[in-house]
Formats: sequence, structure tokens, C-alpha cells
Amino acid sequence: MSKILTEQDYIEAAALLKCEVAVIKAVKEVESKGSGFQADGRAVILFERHIFHRLTKGKFSKQYPDISNPDAGGYGKYSDQYDRLAKARELDQDAALKSCSWGLFQCMGFNFSVCGYSNLTTFITAMNQSEKDHLFAFCNFVIANGLDDELQRKDWAGFARGYNGKNYRINKYDEKLQKAYDRLK
Repeated sequence: MSKILTEQDYIEAAALLKCEVAVIKAVKEVESKGSGFQADGRAVILFERHIFHRLTKGKFSKQYPDISNPDAGGYGKYSDQYDRLAKARELDQDAALKSCSWGLFQCMGFNFSVCGYSNLTTFITAMNQSEKDHLFAFCNFVIANGLDDELQRKDWAGFARGYNGKNYRINKYDEKLQKAYDRLK
């Protein structure tokens, strides 16, 4: 089985979500740097220190502000994300793994069940297997959160709010989706 998405994978996902293939490709483009895997074969992640802060009720924030912080950001280089995760795992393994966004569509670890997985370990194993698993998690998240109709209508602001939260406009997420879709359609 290939780790990389195929056109057939996109077609099947578009049929499931009842939207255009270009819509899914636009989300993938905006969420990822092109691949769901690093050169070493591990899934691409982004460690979210503000999520770790929230999940651990801030108990590590004073001593480890680069790992636990009420403020989003401070991500550092993509190549450092697994090192940051390793430091956080030493403090609280479960919260650390839930505080990462995983794969092509950057699904948060704490959303493992919404993404269709029975437990966090199964989710992470899948995220390290294939981009098709990334797509499966994304589709399940979209359906479970009622965002499929936003994708069908190409309501970029509505989708961005539901997928990235109320502060989506700060990073112009909706505008990036629209531009990516316009280029891909």
C-alpha cells in the first residue's frame, strides 16, 4: 500500500463528502506543506503548546513556556516538532500526543475519536501509515462536525471557523482556501 494519496482516494473522499475533489485538495494544500510525512517516514506534526497548556491546566507553563503556554504560536522549525513532542511526553505523555496536529490535514490528537478511531494509539498508528489514513480522519472529522455542507457550498469562512476555530481570520485561512480552490478547480 502506498503512503501517498492517489487521485482515486480524492474521488472517493469527494463522493463521501459530496463535494468537488478540488475542495479537498484546497484544504490539503492550505493545511500541509505538500506531504503528510517527513523524510524519515514519520507523520508530519505540529506541536501546539497552547493545547498542551490547556490539557495540563498550565501546571508546566512556568517552568517550560516553550512547551506549555496559554498563547498559541512559538512553533519553531518544522524539523524540531518531534523534539518538542518528546520533551512534552516526559511531562505528560497523553496530553503531549493529544496536543499535536497530525498529517496532511493536521487533525488534532485530542480529536482522535471524532476522526474515527477508538483510541489515541490507534489514531497515531494510522497517522504514521498513510496519507489515505489522514484523509479518512479528515472526512470523519468533517462529517462529525457538520462541516461537509460548508465544503459543498464552498463556504470558506464557515469551514475555516469550524475547522480552525474562531480566530481563523488572523491567518486569513478562508482567503487561502478560496485562492487554493480557484487555482485547483
